[in-house]
Amino acid sequence: MPDRHDAIIIGAGVIGSAIAFELAKLGWRTLNIDKGPDAGSGSTSASSAIIRTYYSVEASCALAYEGWHYWRDWAAHVALPEGVPLIRYNETGCLVIKGPANKNLVHVKQMMDHIGCPYEDVPTERIADYLPGVDVQAYYPPKRPEDDGFCEPTGGQIAGAVFFPQGGFVNDPKLAAENLKQAAEAHGAIFLFRAAVAEVRQADGRVAGVTLTDGRQIDAPVVINAGGPWSSRLNAMAGVVEGMNISTRANRQEVAYIPGPRNFDFGAKGYVYSDGDTETYARPEAPGVMCIGSGDPQCDPREWVDDPDSLLQEFTDQWTVNVMRVAQRFPELPIPGQAKGVVAMYDVSDDWLPIYDTSDLPGFYMACGTSGNQFKNAPVVGKIMAHIVTRCQAGHDHDADPLTFHLERIDRVIDLGTYSRKRVVNPNSSFSVIG
Repeated sequence: MPDRHDAIIIGAGVIGSAIAFELAKLGWRTLNIDKGPDAGSGSTSASSAIIRTYYSVEASCALAYEGWHYWRDWAAHVALPEGVPLIRYNETGCLVIKGPANKNLVHVKQMMDHIGCPYEDVPTERIADYLPGVDVQAYYPPKRPEDDGFCEPTGGQIAGAVFFPQGGFVNDPKLAAENLKQAAEAHGAIFLFRAAVAEVRQADGRVAGVTLTDGRQIDAPVVINAGGPWSSRLNAMAGVVEGMNISTRANRQEVAYIPGPRNFDFGAKGYVYSDGDTETYARPEAPGVMCIGSGDPQCDPREWVDDPDSLLQEFTDQWTVNVMRVAQRFPELPIPGQAKGVVAMYDVSDDWLPIYDTSDLPGFYMACGTSGNQFKNAPVVGKIMAHIVTRCQAGHDHDADPLTFHLERIDRVIDLGTYSRKRVVNPNSSFSVIG
């Protein structure tokens, strides 16, 4: 393997691999460096891999709607030889319960209208058509087990729901990263696994490459931070933190895999489900099994991880709390006595929106702060980062004149300043995994 490349990408998850694919298609000689044994073995492998179009910021809605087209046409996107195992995208549609946490989806529907993304309003009495036996009582605000009224209704009914037909989930998020890696390799990209970066080197006031923990030096005029939960450590190595108005931090999360409701097979016939009243989400996993996660309500303490290499893998009481909150909506949902699922990390930004940007160190770029909500956007993020890198390397000042990006599938232009490291905290954000 050569010791000099056009670009070094730190991370080979779904984001890092997508960036390699897009740069390699442009003729760049890229090298992805990852601590794990293979592509997607970090936080990508723990993703719930939900594909949806609704966010709290319009640029992200447009980005997600564009991304849906790539997941739907995955084989054409990666263009791998026949016989190579590919991910399967399961189009179930997404049912989102209206509630205070999502402001009854009023703004979301306006954004869907702006970008031309279809949806259907579902009145309260019709929610049972999607979720047989559903409890439509209002439970907001979520509470902790030690609080009075935990998991008890708070009066009245939920205000209805919205169904988004363009949505579902990917059956194997790790394989998605592997497919992108294979597609990048077909264009000459190189991947180095079981390797960790110890230093981001500089020379003459710009990036010069990296030094690995084994002492090896690899040179490149471009280094891209796609390190997921390790992104803040990499930004500190590069000395770019002081130039950022938005920071990132690793956040611990627990996702449950449990048997679905007794009265219908959610795992085989369910939808991607998000609840703005109980602040939970779920999706089908397999016949008889559902995947459950938290919508990050304010009552739950944030579990920050200062050292991502020392993540606590054991389940806590939060696993049970998440399941019990989902059971409010699904009265026939069993609550197992043994916790099963995934413990993983989000790379959370201050406003839970990503950073796709350059930095104060010329040649050092960031694709981080993905906050558990950017898996679905990875195919487009690869293109966005290739656009930012190639334009800035050619002399464009992205800070003074933020680039735009044309989303070709939906024929819409977005302002990439939305994802600047120098932005103010976006007040329209959900400040949760919804993004």
